[in-house]
Amino acid sequence: MGKLKTHRGASKRFKATGSGKIKAKKAGLKHILTKKSSKSKRKKRDLVALTKADSSLVKSLVPTLR
Repeated sequence: MGKLKTHRGASKRFKATGSGKIKAKKAGLKHILTKKSSKSKRKKRDLVALTKADSSLVKSLVPTLR
């Protein structure tokens, strides 16, 4: 059996916390920012923990996050 390969796009988008949860950046902060309020843009700055189902999918794409 060959080596497991990491999905390079997923490895750049997701991080693992110390407790093993997967964190990702919130969507909607790349362009068309003039019509969005400062409050909504500020809320999107933080990383958010993924759900259990999404994190299992990410762990299959990036085997080194475990």
